[in-house]
Amino acid sequence: MSRRPVNPSRRLADDGSIPFVASIQSKSQNSPLLSIGLVILGAILLIGYCYSSSGGVSSDIKDFSKLEGGTSCSSEVLQALPILKKAYGDSMHKVLHVGPDSCSVVSSLFEEEDTEAWGIEPYELDDVGAKCKSLVHKGIVRMADIKFPLPYRPKSFSLVLVSEALDYLSPKYLNKTLPELARVSADGVVIFAGYPGQQRTRGEEVAKFGRPAKLRSSSWWIRFFVQTGLDENETAGKKFEQASVKKAYKPACQVFHLKSYP
Repeated sequence: MSRRPVNPSRRLADDGSIPFVASIQSKSQNSPLLSIGLVILGAILLIGYCYSSSGGVSSDIKDFSKLEGGTSCSSEVLQALPILKKAYGDSMHKVLHVGPDSCSVVSSLFEEEDTEAWGIEPYELDDVGAKCKSLVHKGIVRMADIKFPLPYRPKSFSLVLVSEALDYLSPKYLNKTLPELARVSADGVVIFAGYPGQQRTRGEEVAKFGRPAKLRSSSWWIRFFVQTGLDENETAGKKFEQASVKKAYKPACQVFHLKSYP
């Protein structure tokens, strides 16, 4: 993970005061009330900055690495959580999320009643907040290359949610990764993938993911599922659609429901 910028709160004068405030105080010796007010204001601003930088007020959940001008399927997972709960019920009790912004998804899953959550972040984490650092430190969220076998036993999770990560894999690696996702799930795999034609900022994609996304049609995905021996979970898919209609929810990404291996 890249180092965060130096905290401005550390750039204090040797006497422990804030330079800007100190300079005004020196010119305002005849106005004690003004000096006291400026000191209090400076302290409030400093405390507010430190609190916001430490991950307070769920900053990790609000700050998505949504590609400029494009659609983040990881943020789409958050919007779909109530719908997924209606479709999968008790299968949402032990969930693995795989994809960018995994810290945000895992943090939101923790807020759900009787839900345990883990995450795999396939890409480098840049300038994340304290909450995400804590999840990584505890091993709840891992950084791992999903082109290789996942570090979990078969059926370790009731449900696996995958967002956006598969859009950056070639069929050569998808042949290995999709069976792995099915292997570690007990009740199914839900894939959130981009629609063909969705706007993505190519320069940012290459910098973060190493290559631009390959946005495939639903027919391409369905053929690929058949070729890899993965069956669609039609029952869960219908429940998801019915719950979406009731909630007036229209996914901004393609959503596929797959069965786990027997």
